[in-house]
Amino acid sequence: MSARSTTSAVLDLGEVRAHTLPNGLRLRVLPERSVPTVSYYTFFQVGSRNERLGTTGISHLFEHMMFNGAAKYGPKEFDRVLESRGGNSNAYTSNDVTAYYEDFTADALPTVVDLEADRMRSLRLTAEALEQEREVVKEERRLRTENSIFGLMEEQLEALVFLAHPYRWPVIGWMEDIQRITREDCQAFFRTYYAPSNAAVYVVGDVDADETVALVERLYGDIPAGPAPAPVPQGEPLQRGERRAVVRYPAQAPALLAGWRGPAGRSPDSAALDVLQVCLASGESSRLRRRMVHELELAVSVSVSWGWRIDPGVFLAFAELSPGVSAERADAVLRDELAGIAAKGVAAAEVRRAQALLRSSVLHELATHHGVAHALGQAEALLGDWREAGRALEHYAAVTPRDVRRVAAEYLAPARRCVVVLEPEESR
Repeated sequence: MSARSTTSAVLDLGEVRAHTLPNGLRLRVLPERSVPTVSYYTFFQVGSRNERLGTTGISHLFEHMMFNGAAKYGPKEFDRVLESRGGNSNAYTSNDVTAYYEDFTADALPTVVDLEADRMRSLRLTAEALEQEREVVKEERRLRTENSIFGLMEEQLEALVFLAHPYRWPVIGWMEDIQRITREDCQAFFRTYYAPSNAAVYVVGDVDADETVALVERLYGDIPAGPAPAPVPQGEPLQRGERRAVVRYPAQAPALLAGWRGPAGRSPDSAALDVLQVCLASGESSRLRRRMVHELELAVSVSVSWGWRIDPGVFLAFAELSPGVSAERADAVLRDELAGIAAKGVAAAEVRRAQALLRSSVLHELATHHGVAHALGQAEALLGDWREAGRALEHYAAVTPRDVRRVAAEYLAPARRCVVVLEPEESR
């Protein structure tokens, strides 16, 4: 991106061309010609929060299905054609969205639009493709969840934090549900969630806005809008005390995972929780790493994460403990550190350090066409407005030590805690 775009306090999105097709497809085009490349992102407003019991994991499974060919470009043709034009692609599924992207040289734009429109219009949903991708996803679940200490613990924790909301099940789904998803389930899912009325396209790079709008209208315009997706249940009950679970798994030492339900991503408190996250566990001088890893030698690693979601998300603290250290002792130190912040707050210098690290992270993302396209899509999907991508820096700059103390006291209160402890067992 140009120097103006990456060094200003707020991303300048004045050049974005926003357009909506008659079928509901939203298009946002940002011409930026410092480098002759383009990033093309398609965000579908569907993730695990839109699923139901019995077909959990269908959003992620469908991400795999999207690479199995359509009417014009058959099986394996998508990547072959794209790579022949010097491009590359990938995709991901989260709790809230499924996103697909291509990065390529500017002259390949008509080919990429044709590829994406083809699979939105006429994806092949064969029984053979479903069985093939089902087995791939089942193996992925075994590797990343069932044979992963953190994966197992995170799955248990989300089920403690959420009793009713669909966030309670994992994005990859339960194994039994993955196994029972049918071709008919996939067809209904495609008609509803992969319709243009549930999608947004972001094009950033060396393009002409008017020509891009005309190209997208020509290739996507005849795809019919889909039915309105079902509303997501919001009846999560009030948590009235700590919830705990134990996971037994072959391991060298115990581990501790604590979580608290936070606000929705669009809450003003989300930025303050990001600052708190950095103060706690980003860098060797952060509070938890300094105390638990270096001073007391209770843990070999400590991490904290706060992920913005459409609905209230989860603030997580994870510690891989040193051999011989009990989870109870490590938990007591974690509770003490958080209670201290809730009571006394953090120093202004800690907040300034966190703001500098967050600013660097934001500017790093906005330094590429790919990063800007992704930031626009995430902002619109999670916060309801693509313009929020240009406001991240001002949100972080506005956070004060008083804000950090307040969100720690409000959201990380003992009565809101959920804790999962890993107890090592011998390998069989």
